Amino acid sequence: MNFESLEEILNYAIEKEKEAAEFYLEISRQEPFAGAKQTFEEFAAQERKHQALLEDFEGNKEKIAAYKLKWIPDIKRSDYMVDMTYEKGMHYADILRLAMKREEKALLLYNEMQTKTQDEDYLKLFKILAQEEAKHKRTLETMYDDYMAEQGD
Repeated sequence: MNFESLEEILNYAIEKEKEAAEFYLEISRQEPFAGAKQTFEEFAAQERKHQALLEDFEGNKEKIAAYKLKWIPDIKRSDYMVDMTYEKGMHYADILRLAMKREEKALLLYNEMQTKTQDEDYLKLFKILAQEEAKHKRTLETMYDDYMAEQGD
């Protein structure tokens, strides 16, 4: 992606976080399984927190500086999935596949954004957000594996 400024990068990231929050809220509304519904609602809340970090970077500098980065192993399940478009009433397995791909793309986005700045504070912010998206991706991949195992796959 070609961005002309850090402001463009931030605005793009903010829009992506808003989209992600709305996506998770939408799928939580149709989810009949209480545990999955709660997980999707939590993801929506976390995406809103990411949005807030991006929108008020200056006000969150202490929180960003204090954040401890930790390696999140990649199961790579989504690497073998095709892109999908959300449709209301999708099967649970398809929702998980779609969500995994979305988180994979978010992770790639924040990793790419790290190459677009030399500012150490923004670099740390993008590393934090990449880690957070990696956590979501791993959670979804684990949920998918568990679901498929229950189905006998």
